[in-house]
Amino acid sequence: MQLMDATKIEALVAEFRLRSKGMIDFGKYSYYAITHHSTSIEGSTLTESQVVNLLEYGKPATNKPFDHHLMVVDHFHALQFVVEEAEKKRELSPGFIQEMNALVMKNTGGVVNTVLGNYNIAAGEFRLGTVRAGTRTFPDYKKVPEMVAQLCREVNEKFKVVQTFEEKSNLAFHVHFQLVSIHPFGDGNGRTSRLLMNYIQAFFGLPLSIVFQQDRIRYINALEASRTKAIEKPFYDFMYSQYSKFLKKEIAQLK
Repeated sequence: MQLMDATKIEALVAEFRLRSKGMIDFGKYSYYAITHHSTSIEGSTLTESQVVNLLEYGKPATNKPFDHHLMVVDHFHALQFVVEEAEKKRELSPGFIQEMNALVMKNTGGVVNTVLGNYNIAAGEFRLGTVRAGTRTFPDYKKVPEMVAQLCREVNEKFKVVQTFEEKSNLAFHVHFQLVSIHPFGDGNGRTSRLLMNYIQAFFGLPLSIVFQQDRIRYINALEASRTKAIEKPFYDFMYSQYSKFLKKEIAQLK
């Protein structure tokens, strides 16, 4: 990401803050949008208006699977939790990330039985066994606990030194990429990784970013490009474009 591009997005952040100042419920509707897109990427069929009706008024969508409703409600509560913990400046830890995942999977997860033992997805327990997605094989399950712990140590050190908007944004996108590439859980890895990104942004007082469900294929391609090339720039470029797109959309609504 070139500095000039980051500067343009930082200007959007400033305009967003200015226009949203004093708008009591505006942040809540941003959370609804984040929840809609993150759950849609993972298979929810609820539209954005149906998500708003469910979360704002408790009105379920007709002819939509019950577990899709549960997915939406769980994600929204997990997002609220993440923002609250960021405001407390909570240190990142494997246990904290497991709490995020447990909230994401609270009502749709369950116990998985494997030859290596059982683990509870709804409790945020790390997976046992190999995980594949397409042609991609994720790290061996035995390496997962230390990989997550190392990521937490890295982020906690970065909290002390990052200063600029670009450095803070890069850290948020970095942890998103790293956690989803470790794929530590039996389910909910994408949602949890995006929530972890939002946690970093909230920690620094930045507007939260989003991955739009209509850009799901570009999202997957950006992740794979960064893994194949062993550099995170393709993913950063994609995430900056999503951040800009979301901020412009929110500013337009505020206008």
